[in-house]
Amino acid sequence: MADPKKLRLGVNIDHVATVRNARGGQYPDPLRAAKIAEEAGADGITAHLREDRRHISDADIEGLMDVLTVPLNFEMAATDEMQKIALRHRPHAVCIVPEKREERTTEGGLEVAREENRLAHFIAPFREAGCRVSIFIAADKRQIEAAHRIGAEVIELHTGAYCDAYAEGRFDTAQAELRGLEEMSRFAHELGLEVHAGHGLTYDTVSAVAAFPEVRELNIGHFLIGEAIFLGLEPAIAEMRRLMDEARS
Repeated sequence: MADPKKLRLGVNIDHVATVRNARGGQYPDPLRAAKIAEEAGADGITAHLREDRRHISDADIEGLMDVLTVPLNFEMAATDEMQKIALRHRPHAVCIVPEKREERTTEGGLEVAREENRLAHFIAPFREAGCRVSIFIAADKRQIEAAHRIGAEVIELHTGAYCDAYAEGRFDTAQAELRGLEEMSRFAHELGLEVHAGHGLTYDTVSAVAAFPEVRELNIGHFLIGEAIFLGLEPAIAEMRRLMDEARS
């Protein structure tokens, strides 16, 4: 039986598909990456089916549902098309994220407070279908309260601002962002929400976030796929797993 206090690692395989799509062929195969991630100690697989299908495809989602033995975290925008796809597959979890076609990657968290009524109605069918509902948001009290009110079970805190500041050597800003993440993790936990975190985490930044006792899962993708070029995917994931476990011990 899995330890309920263990910090889980979700491996995002989107950018295996990015490399595949650059040539328009079949390789590298995201499903193969998902299976390697399982063997390397991933507790779940994350895949974002974007509206423009720039990386993960509909066929990838179908394949993942067929082959995975760990949970699939299906990232999606709050659109009717994505709702229909997710309800057809009924993955373990759906994570609602903001999405703009012109962005290179997901920028910032979802604006829940301004769209509370629409999002409450949007996620209701997922809860009825037995999918866990996660909302990807900034470490902001107002957004966390709104996510709680609409009935989300999980929030995923956007760690990008912290990671960017750290990478750019703005360490005072990074520490301020980290304090905000810590405070909002505690606040969300006190509301009864399960707390996840992710976006931009690396070997250098993961330990500080992994040490928060309220955080139950980290979702990490782009950095791991990049490291896999040099180390191989299994060793890259194993090192991330080691750092997370060390921070939690």
